[in-house]
Amino acid sequence: MFLDVLRRRNPKFIEAAMALHREGKVPANAYILDLDAVEANARTLKTEADKNGLKIFAMTKQVGRASSFSHAVMRGGIDRSVAVDMACARATHNAGLRVGHLGHLQQVAKFEADAAAERFRPDYWTVFNDIKAKEAASAAQKAGYVQNLLARIHAEGDTFYRGHEGGFAADDIAEVADFLDGLDGGRFAGITTFPALLFDHDSRKVLPTKNLGTLAKAADLLAKRGRFDIEINAPGTTSSVLLAGLAEAGATQCEPGNGIHGTTALHVVEDLPELPAVLYLTEVSHLSGGKAYCFGGGFYIDPIFPDYDVQAIVSDEPTTASTALRSVEVPPPSMIDYYAMIDATGPKSPKPGDTAVFGFRGQAFVTRAYVVGVSGISTGNPVVETIENSFGETAAWPV
Repeated sequence: MFLDVLRRRNPKFIEAAMALHREGKVPANAYILDLDAVEANARTLKTEADKNGLKIFAMTKQVGRASSFSHAVMRGGIDRSVAVDMACARATHNAGLRVGHLGHLQQVAKFEADAAAERFRPDYWTVFNDIKAKEAASAAQKAGYVQNLLARIHAEGDTFYRGHEGGFAADDIAEVADFLDGLDGGRFAGITTFPALLFDHDSRKVLPTKNLGTLAKAADLLAKRGRFDIEINAPGTTSSVLLAGLAEAGATQCEPGNGIHGTTALHVVEDLPELPAVLYLTEVSHLSGGKAYCFGGGFYIDPIFPDYDVQAIVSDEPTTASTALRSVEVPPPSMIDYYAMIDATGPKSPKPGDTAVFGFRGQAFVTRAYVVGVSGISTGNPVVETIENSFGETAAWPV
């Protein structure tokens, strides 16, 4: 689905990535980033966030926490990251982004709290329970500052992805706020949830979840206790066109990730201000039984859509032509994706060494793919800036 958008809205990106691969300048099994588009997208999001009074933190996990991605985001005006885990915090901090939000989605492990406070001093630190709150506050006290704490909350009927559950009961938020304020080294700063917005397949629109209403009700409870100036962190499916509505719903913070590289579900059905800025590139290894086997390693396709016909551009030269499109069988998540299988029937059958380009919403940080940042595509002078692993570290490639 995203390949259709890529071909139509950013064809020079596809052709540049293929040309670089044909020249031996980028590896197979790589997420390729159009850094010019990333910078422009970040600028669009930052401008709209400022217009609506929203703090904005960039999420980098989907593109493997690439340092060149962080640099492009900073050039676009966003200077803070949201770190979904400590690996994200390390990578974005090392790249020069300030850690704006830590602890959400993943809490900080017990014996990493002191290091997180000392090294990163995050603007906001989300906690799910009293124990994690004490750890964060204690770590901050040792580091010599008072930590702004966000309470992750939940209520009956809220939406959570399986494995994302946890947090304080929303009805208890006033008492939770008092508890956090009473911690040496900590202070209550606000509330958060995820997801606050989700793409609805029936209406083909992004709609608020019940979680967003839970945040609003909790804010009302806090206001009745005299707590008005609080942060409301409401991430999920973020494009610049949604920020005004998010602010109107009471949010004070937004955290675009897929929006920065133009791969939210809404980007498939509407032409939004953000251009698609990421693709997955690999190459054909061998043929067997009417299939062309291409190298895998990065085939985590975020399941935001029902099953569909995954396609790739397969060619020995840069192209976006429809005649180069071929259907692909991707191994199920229960299998290791050593290869994916491209339909090799019909004319101009793929051959070993051919380039294969995919467009899907990935999660590079959970793969063993390379992440490659390329600048200069918008001016016709593509330059490979970085080739890294999924921890934002320089990769030893080709050896």
